[in-house]
Amino acid sequence: MRRLMLLRHAKTETDAPSGRDQDRRLDHRGQRDAAEMGDWMAAHPPVPETVLVSHAVRARQTWDIAWEAMKDRVAAPKVEILPELYGADPAQILETIRTATIPANPKQLLLVGHNPGMHEAALMLTGGGDQASGKALADNLPTAGLAVLDFDVKDWGDVAYRRGKLVLFVSPKLLRLG
Repeated sequence: MRRLMLLRHAKTETDAPSGRDQDRRLDHRGQRDAAEMGDWMAAHPPVPETVLVSHAVRARQTWDIAWEAMKDRVAAPKVEILPELYGADPAQILETIRTATIPANPKQLLLVGHNPGMHEAALMLTGGGDQASGKALADNLPTAGLAVLDFDVKDWGDVAYRRGKLVLFVSPKLLRLG
């Protein structure tokens, strides 16, 4: 069994001072939401053994703040910054899942990236699972939204579209409502 967690970066400023999209930073709400999601992940194991993060500032900040909220309660994962996750489409995300985890082959993998690719990948990887989560995820993977999928495989190389079981979809907004 392998568990995949797809986390969209948290809420950002509209424009970066540099004018470059990849330099946009988290705004105040984004910082709060990233910490809230890190706290949630630490309280709901299993936690990621490997984390693959887009090189964009907002994705790195999302992970750094989430990790800050988790670090005193869980083992430190292996973290890799991957430029190819910036603007990745579902095919690129699937390829990253299949190859970037070699040779470690962790049981729990977290990707921190961007829409529309992360949302589309979550939908394409899902082949069943929790219907309420599926309905909530159908329209959007919001900022700081987390989709958790289980795959009945021994190796990440065997992950494929429609093979994942959606275990849970959670977001800061859903946590506040629930």
